[in-house]
Amino acid sequence: MFPADFLKTVPHTPGVYLMLDKRSAILYVGKSKDLQKRLASYARFSGAEHNKTTAMLEKVVKIEMIITRTEKEALILEASLIKQHKPRYNIILRDDKNYPLIKVTMQEEWPRVMMTRRRKNDGARYFGPYSSASSMWSTLRLITALFPLRRCKGETLRPRKRPCLNGQMKHCLAPCVNPAPEVRATYREHVEKIIMILEGRNTDLVARLQHQMQLESQALEFEKAAGIRDQIRALSHSLEKQVVIAGHAKDQDVFGLVRKDTAVGIAILFIRSGIISGSRTYFLEDPYGDDQTLLSQILNQYYFHGTNLPQEILLPLAPDDLEVLAEHFSELSHGKVSVSIPRRGDRMQLITMARANALQVFEEHGKKERSWQGLSVALQQKLHLERPPERIECLDISNIGGRQAVGSLVRFEQGQPRKDGYRHYKIKSVSGPDDYAMMGEVLERRLTRGVNEDSLPDLFVVDGGRGQLGMAMHVAKQLGITDDLDWIGIAKEREDEGEKLYKPGRKNPIILLPHDPVLLCLMRIRDESHRYGITFHRKLRRKSTLASELDLISGVGPSRKKALLKHLGSLKQIKAAQVDQLAKVAGVGPELAQEIHAFFHPKNC
Repeated sequence: MFPADFLKTVPHTPGVYLMLDKRSAILYVGKSKDLQKRLASYARFSGAEHNKTTAMLEKVVKIEMIITRTEKEALILEASLIKQHKPRYNIILRDDKNYPLIKVTMQEEWPRVMMTRRRKNDGARYFGPYSSASSMWSTLRLITALFPLRRCKGETLRPRKRPCLNGQMKHCLAPCVNPAPEVRATYREHVEKIIMILEGRNTDLVARLQHQMQLESQALEFEKAAGIRDQIRALSHSLEKQVVIAGHAKDQDVFGLVRKDTAVGIAILFIRSGIISGSRTYFLEDPYGDDQTLLSQILNQYYFHGTNLPQEILLPLAPDDLEVLAEHFSELSHGKVSVSIPRRGDRMQLITMARANALQVFEEHGKKERSWQGLSVALQQKLHLERPPERIECLDISNIGGRQAVGSLVRFEQGQPRKDGYRHYKIKSVSGPDDYAMMGEVLERRLTRGVNEDSLPDLFVVDGGRGQLGMAMHVAKQLGITDDLDWIGIAKEREDEGEKLYKPGRKNPIILLPHDPVLLCLMRIRDESHRYGITFHRKLRRKSTLASELDLISGVGPSRKKALLKHLGSLKQIKAAQVDQLAKVAGVGPELAQEIHAFFHPKNC
């Protein structure tokens, strides 16, 4: 791996190094403020045969370097390369995702409250993240019930002659019908109160409402006072559920890290305005690197997009590049982000709480593992499989009369979905409604890649009966992998019958009881492939519908189409818009606005 003169060519500069195997696949991406020293440590390494570093270095045949000007540039590049290539020996937060946020569009004349998963620099106010989607929707329901705002799409409010259904049901103040100054004042007051709720200032808001209720009572406005009383009751009920764990209004993320043997448990507590709003946990079965390196990579990946950064991050230990991380996070957040390791006091108690949550990760993982081991044995026995079905894949074909056909593949490992193994396949070689041929094409593409990359599943589930399973076996026979994995077909041939399971070479189907865990597991995987396929198919249909009209207008390309839809909300509203409304859309202008209007209203032009 290290030729005699290799280290002599490595500079003492910051940078990123990539370790590659004989197929040029990236095994590990690392960074260092001194590449020469870091790579020299690998050259001098001598560990036990079962050591993970030893196992990795035995596979490395080439090292590539990318020199950077600063350590911070190396930090950013490392995170980008890990996210892009997902190297085998790097930490990958498998369930890393963008948590839901609540967005208040303060930049709009008539602000709206909505859910989003992306934080943008657009002048809006963002609150969260909410680790529990149900908690977020519960908060939204409370807000919209107490202080209704408009729910219509589009940044601008289109005037109407009569209110929509929300307005008629008093779920909106209907500013589209009555934009009078008193309505505008009430609307802004609602926005202010919503902000107070989302900032966690419910106590202040209740006191403000109580004063307002007294004023309305003194003015003999008893109906208004009763409405405010109901708002106070709802907010007081919400306050009872909040757990205040800090005597400040800061936003904090608190990390806990626990190592047991080779496994590591990670817990993150989200504290917003002194109130714990949720948590997130990760289980790393056998990660490469010491705790300092692990924590650095976890932080870098978790805050990669710069979203959801709090004012303060509390850590149980110091990562290798603490100061560089703090500087980088402050730049991403456009404000000061403090990264510290508390040793005593209230903040240390938060670290202790996060550690307790990280310890719980091992208990939950143990329960899942024991549950899967029992189910895996049952699957192997009842389905007469040759091997334990640790990795299962399932294929579904979706189309309408042969049009917009797509294959959807899902992957499950140890009974859990692995989203990074999900794939969509657009049908290329089949025209017309021929499901068998479509399945054959997708199977050939997937299995050929599986052979080349040594990534075949243990069990392949085919959505269908004998015919679909026969097509799968035909493709497997052509590729010479009939016995390299197990095969099962699952189908309900008649509505009054239960699910039937088909195996190659077996005349009669396997019939299991409706509530058998083995059958429920296979149905869950099959249904997930249906859901994944239908979601993508709907997207294709929507795209096709839009393409049939907007794309026919000269001068309207993808960027202008996107701008029109974003500004006006829907194709229906674009059709109904007047020339002056169309002209206000970014990138359109008066001339193109006239053409768009003329396209949809040829008789009026």
